[in-house]
Amino acid sequence: MALTSTRRSALADQVIAQLRNQITAGEWPVGSRIPTEPELVEQLGVARNTVREAVRALAHNGLLDIRQGSGTYVVATSELAGVMQRRFADADPRHVGELRSTLESSAARLAALRRTDRDLRQLDLLMARREEAWGSGDAEAFVAADATLHLAVVAASHNDVLTELYADLNDLLRDYLREDVGSKVGPTELMDHARLVEAIRAGDADTAAAEAAAHALDCLRERV
Repeated sequence: MALTSTRRSALADQVIAQLRNQITAGEWPVGSRIPTEPELVEQLGVARNTVREAVRALAHNGLLDIRQGSGTYVVATSELAGVMQRRFADADPRHVGELRSTLESSAARLAALRRTDRDLRQLDLLMARREEAWGSGDAEAFVAADATLHLAVVAASHNDVLTELYADLNDLLRDYLREDVGSKVGPTELMDHARLVEAIRAGDADTAAAEAAAHALDCLRERV
């Protein structure tokens, strides 16, 4: 018997889009548990089967992880991020570190040449949040703040392809940073990013690139 294709309902596609938007917009961060099935049914006003189909589709695409008896958790911010996280979870840390160094160095060089006043205000704000998170001793808050700062540096390059590629790798990089930081952080030994931000502010592309590369390679040396 020949197989025939089945088309997912338009309503299920709408629910998938809404749930994906919650994830990509950061309303449901990576690691967080999404609302339960009954809660989603009530919030979305659709049948339980439609919600279940949407959740399973996003789990299949790598954005969600359904854990029996615990709930459903966000594990990636996009389909490509989910694929990358699974594909490179066991990659050689040196290779991941070298890739990060290459991407961040190139992005920082471009950021020094293209940054806007708005970019600089955002970098200053995120720098302060990163330092505050480190001082608080909250490891997860620091991981989030540090990753957000690095992503903002890349975004300041105003290269959309580079920014999207880095964003898709960001979940994988957070996992590596989470392991490096451990369960506790303190007020000492903070890897200072002030020189990087100041080089971008000054339009010093060479220094910005060198600083970005050095940060990634320092993390790599500590890991290996």
